[in-house]
Amino acid sequence: MVRQERALRTRRLILEAAASVFDEFGYESATIGEVVARAGVTRGAVYFHFASKRDLARGVLEEQFSQDGVPERCSKLQEFVDTGMVVAHLMPRDPLLSAGARLSLGQDAFDDLGSGAIPGWIRRMEALLVAAGERGELLPHVVPADTAWLMTAAWTGVQIQSQKLSGRADLEQRVAALYRHLLPSIAVPGVLAALRIGSGRGAEVVAEVAAARAAAGDSEAQPAVVAGGVGAH
Repeated sequence: MVRQERALRTRRLILEAAASVFDEFGYESATIGEVVARAGVTRGAVYFHFASKRDLARGVLEEQFSQDGVPERCSKLQEFVDTGMVVAHLMPRDPLLSAGARLSLGQDAFDDLGSGAIPGWIRRMEALLVAAGERGELLPHVVPADTAWLMTAAWTGVQIQSQKLSGRADLEQRVAALYRHLLPSIAVPGVLAALRIGSGRGAEVVAEVAAARAAAGDSEAQPAVVAGGVGAH
């Protein structure tokens, strides 16, 4: 068990270092040597966990989906909002999310990584919308697959523009505005009125998750990476 835990910590350390390298240099210019230097491990340790740079990049993308999501809510549309707002809050702070965005949409990674994390985000959003529909939270005309696709695309555009114009300083404010514009077209009025969509919502949920983990005795009580949207540099 001790050896397994050590291996998991090493793997996470390598992924975090790789994320910072991919985020800074892009896929094509990133090197295993730079990952080794930043992680403070041997080249053999990297290759023990990842056979190639491509595998390492895929590991960064997959890590976004390996952790707990936002807390379950009575309203699935609130979960829909919370996922996007938490990602908006964490994107400037979490290299795994930021690198995942660049790897997903960077032109230099298309041949090796295809569409990156985008299909995974769309599936997550669609699942929440399907559940919301089953609970009567959606207007009759809403098709969850279509809304999930459009929301992911819109979130991506907001993130790109925020990155270009403000270095993501206004990302949470802009994503909250996106939800305020989108939700009246899909949510039944009674549910819409109860949704919390402020620009500080992501930080609130991150604090809630961290507090729950700390109360459960998790010594690594850090915010989880959750499903929501994707973006790129």
